[in-house]
Amino acid sequence: MRAPASVPWQVWALTLFPEMFPGPLGASLAGKGLERDLWRLETVDIRDFASDKHRSVDDSPFGGGPGMVMRPDVLADAIDATRDQARAALSSVPPLVCMTPRGMPLTQDRVRGFAGEPGLIVVCGRFEGIDQRVLEARDVIEVSIGDFVLSGGEPAALCLIDAIVRMLPGVIGDPDALVEESFSGGLLEYPHYTRPQAWEGREVPAVLLSGHHERIEAWRQDQAEEATRTRRPDLWQRREEASRQTRGTDR
Repeated sequence: MRAPASVPWQVWALTLFPEMFPGPLGASLAGKGLERDLWRLETVDIRDFASDKHRSVDDSPFGGGPGMVMRPDVLADAIDATRDQARAALSSVPPLVCMTPRGMPLTQDRVRGFAGEPGLIVVCGRFEGIDQRVLEARDVIEVSIGDFVLSGGEPAALCLIDAIVRMLPGVIGDPDALVEESFSGGLLEYPHYTRPQAWEGREVPAVLLSGHHERIEAWRQDQAEEATRTRRPDLWQRREEASRQTRGTDR
């Protein structure tokens, strides 16, 4: 459920490194949207909720093993305080997400879903991970941006927030640009060309110079399908399965 129209979409980033924000989110389209109050960003320093003089947020893992684990009591206090803040700002509590390689894959459909919420709370993990108990007790949605490991959740959170912000009304000048792009309709995007018409012996495909809009659309559709088949067979297979199910339903 979206917040009232007068309240911008808002995200809270729980992190041990608040100085990493807004980072790239302060530039380009996202940065302009931030300046225009089309969306808002708040950082929450998890260390502020530590109870000892060293501001400790981690401890060694039970059962042994390398590295350290983020403590559930400190992180839970940070989450609870942020939820209270979000409730006051948005009149509702937005989804709570944690960026982790073990999370569910981030897809464009999930991005659209988050963009349709009043806001988002994002936990940026560090060390070897987060105590499982706080993830369960606070109903944290675990999200992954890919099958690789980063030094912390902040870069992943920046990717997530950027993907959401560009979907918000007014951030991108031409809303049609959101329609014909990768993952729209389950396909990768078709290739693009601009001036000069000839470059290093390579010509722009003739169909794009024809002025025949139906042929251009058909060419772009073919190119998108071919790119998806060859580069992302997993996406192509899902699209084919969805198409078969639709045909079965229509019978």
